[in-house]
Amino acid sequence: MYAVSLVLVAALLFGASTPASKALLVGFHPVQLAGLLYLGAAVGVLPMLRRGRAVLPLRVDPRSRLRLVGAILFGGVLGPVALLLGLRIASAGSVSLWLNLELVATAVLGYFLFRDHLGARGWVAVTGVVISGLVLSLGEGSAGWLAGLLVALACLFWGIDNHLTALIDGITPAQTTFWKGISAGSFNLILAGVLGVSWPGAVMIAQAVAVGVFAYGISIAFYISAAQNLGATRAQLFFATAPFFGAALSWLVLGERLGWSHLVSGVLMAGSLALLFGDQHAHAHTHKALDHDHMHRHDDGHHNHVHPGLPATHRHSHRHQHEPMVHRHPHLPDIHHRHSHSARANKPAPDADVAE
Repeated sequence: MYAVSLVLVAALLFGASTPASKALLVGFHPVQLAGLLYLGAAVGVLPMLRRGRAVLPLRVDPRSRLRLVGAILFGGVLGPVALLLGLRIASAGSVSLWLNLELVATAVLGYFLFRDHLGARGWVAVTGVVISGLVLSLGEGSAGWLAGLLVALACLFWGIDNHLTALIDGITPAQTTFWKGISAGSFNLILAGVLGVSWPGAVMIAQAVAVGVFAYGISIAFYISAAQNLGATRAQLFFATAPFFGAALSWLVLGERLGWSHLVSGVLMAGSLALLFGDQHAHAHTHKALDHDHMHRHDDGHHNHVHPGLPATHRHSHRHQHEPMVHRHPHLPDIHHRHSHSARANKPAPDADVAE
């Protein structure tokens, strides 16, 4: 429940960013606003950075450093610019619902590239979300197709980002968010300067940074923490409530019209997400020996080392070792369960997949 609570709060905060960004685009260029939102994200997680630990630990695995660079590029630079370009030409309510395509991108990329399970129900759900996005594009007219394409592109970039951040090892979610915010924010602001974009007043700048603090900084940190415990695809199931929060706020706060396409699309998306929630699996799997650092607790069946006096339910983080083990239980594609069913051809035990 801890991880689920985190991701739902993250969804609410990020959902609010769509109508807020729509209002801010009146005074900002999309590249400029993207930079301020991510600088705000870096500011938002400053209180979460752990005392006594370097902002970027020197002992981080080279693969995690590479994943962080990829998350900055796809999630911090390319994704928000594509989203804001689409938001400039379509209603905030429609863009909010289109953002469910991020779940589709995360699920499909997970299945083909990141060894993430997706069953028959999952594929039906993915198809349903795609169809609902097409229905929404019809309701937006000719501009809807371009806006939908831009938002879909943003969702593809964020799908890559979701998997990369879920697999980062040895860097806390706050550290990941800080580096994504400071790097991507600086890059986009420099790009805005190169493009010769003019600046609005200090009040609007402060408002943009404030949106970034909550809707990107705190939201991203909470989401990464949840994804590392639930897996990127399952975390996206809960995070998929964000577009509905955004759509509701767009209609309530911005006074946007609720059309037939929004209603049909919303019903299709809700039904598809319900199907995806039921797509679970369990099988025997083998864990290799592993040495890493991440947030964990000692009642999950994977962390058997002992801290005298520390309750098993207490969440904490430190470098620890895992001995090889084989067991069977329902599981999600979290940081300990990244395996493909194609791996069974080389299974070390009957009906067992290898998990990292």
